Amino acid sequence: MPDLYDELRPRAFAIAYRMLGSVSEAEDVVQEAFLRMHQTLRRDEAIASPRAYIATLVTRLAIDQLRSARARREHYVGEWLPEPLVTDPSPAEQAETADSLSLAFLVLLESLSPQQRAAFLLREVFDYPYAEVAEIIGTSVDSTRHLVARARASVQERRPRYHASRHRRQELARRFFAAAQQGDLRVLEELLAQDVALHGDGGGKVPALTRPANGRRRVARLFATGMSKLADQNVRIHVTEVNGQTGAMAYDARDRLVGVLGLDIAEGRIQTIRAIVNPDKLQHIGTVSDLGTRAGARRRPT
Repeated sequence: MPDLYDELRPRAFAIAYRMLGSVSEAEDVVQEAFLRMHQTLRRDEAIASPRAYIATLVTRLAIDQLRSARARREHYVGEWLPEPLVTDPSPAEQAETADSLSLAFLVLLESLSPQQRAAFLLREVFDYPYAEVAEIIGTSVDSTRHLVARARASVQERRPRYHASRHRRQELARRFFAAAQQGDLRVLEELLAQDVALHGDGGGKVPALTRPANGRRRVARLFATGMSKLADQNVRIHVTEVNGQTGAMAYDARDRLVGVLGLDIAEGRIQTIRAIVNPDKLQHIGTVSDLGTRAGARRRPT
């Protein structure tokens, strides 16, 4: 079982995370799926294809989880963003996942129904045959084709495409954060797209934008102001990969995580900035700073 777990877990987590946009919920789904498979094997019940079996369990559990999560997200304080993954995927993993791991893509998938999302991901991202997708989600092949077609039509025009090399994206990000820390609005505006959007997710736990900010000038000023406040508290920025795209991690003076920022970069400009500072969404990465909660406490009336 340990060897089987090691073999099947990466694909199981990849499906669950793209379905749910949450690392913690994906981990729970994967754990439950392997527990059920283990129980089946202990009863000496045959499993013809462990790969197909675990994919089916994970997908169905994720559909159920996503339905309940959507009800909770309706009452979420502020804007909901996915939990970030801060990893450095291998070239093989990069080729397999392409842009399907990006924060932009995960946000876009939120517009689909749980069943559409499952059918689309299994077919378009993981390349399962229609017949296998139909069996996994428990519907007919014709219905599966319809689900995938509707999902594809919904996301195709808005699906993000990234053409710049990793090196060029990281170089632009370094220039952007350096300009923000220096309060250089001219350089900031040069690096931002005209219709750039800034999103924040504090979940009501720490101060954050409650709605997106749009436009080059406004975003530049907001970001420079925010970075100035962080610099006053000795927060440092480390450029890294966030969900397969360029981003950054902010650390306090004690090397505790303050937040994660994801950047959408295309045509030599930053198109979107997503700042995830909800501590509940950062705990899987490392020790989380209390700077945000302290700032929130200071803002509350006594």
